[in-house]
Amino acid sequence: MTDRIVKTINLRAPVSRVWRALSDHHEFGQWFRVSLDGPFEAGCISTGKMTYPGYEHYPWLAVVERMEPENLLSFKWHDFDEKSGIEISKQPSTLVEFRLEPIPQGTRLTITESGFDALPDHRRLEVLRGNTEGWNIQADNIAAYVSPA
Repeated sequence: MTDRIVKTINLRAPVSRVWRALSDHHEFGQWFRVSLDGPFEAGCISTGKMTYPGYEHYPWLAVVERMEPENLLSFKWHDFDEKSGIEISKQPSTLVEFRLEPIPQGTRLTITESGFDALPDHRRLEVLRGNTEGWNIQADNIAAYVSPA
């Protein structure tokens, strides 16, 4: 079993534009479909609520790990197992990394989520499958968001 998801997409937008879409919490919220309570800051907790249809009752809780302008944004976010009855902050987390690389056509964005081995056995495969599908959707969302009209 794999412990990571890797999704790479080439975006027709400069690195500076993609970085803004990732690092500005308002812009991130628009394409990711989450309402965040405040800006991303390295070492700080990010809270909010999902706005993605069907997931509006899901909370957002992440700890921003690194913010390297126009290069890397990473955070640890908590798996939300609503059936567990356990407070989200006590649930296991995975690490999400957005890496940006300039290419002649714009920006190569690599999204990596790792740490699925930390999830309980009964959740691991379900979350891995669901998040794989989710990153495919989110890659399309950011591509549409940053692409020139």
